[in-house]
Amino acid sequence: MSTDTSKQVFILGITQSGKTFRPSDWAERLAGVMSPFRPGGPQPGSHLGYSEWCVPTVVNDIRCVVVHHDLRDAEPMAWDFCMNFGKDNDLQVTEACLLPDQHLAPAQP
Repeated sequence: MSTDTSKQVFILGITQSGKTFRPSDWAERLAGVMSPFRPGGPQPGSHLGYSEWCVPTVVNDIRCVVVHHDLRDAEPMAWDFCMNFGKDNDLQVTEACLLPDQHLAPAQP
């Protein structure tokens, strides 16, 4: 599953059987829990925004969380938490690499 060019793992809000995962704000909740895990460690007020290592977004009308491999290197237990979240909830998890000129749009409630 791992490649040299993959920088992110996408946890998609679609189960292996193709059903939409609920609750609808799951991505924001997961990213919120991961907000302290960021470059330089937690800072005052860091809980008020998402970490660049774990970002909720929407791809092709599917809610997802993009988890950067830097999280795995800096905080292995936080990485395992994210990966186990996907596994435990039977979500589709795939490695990918965003093109440099693409930007993630924040998930809308």
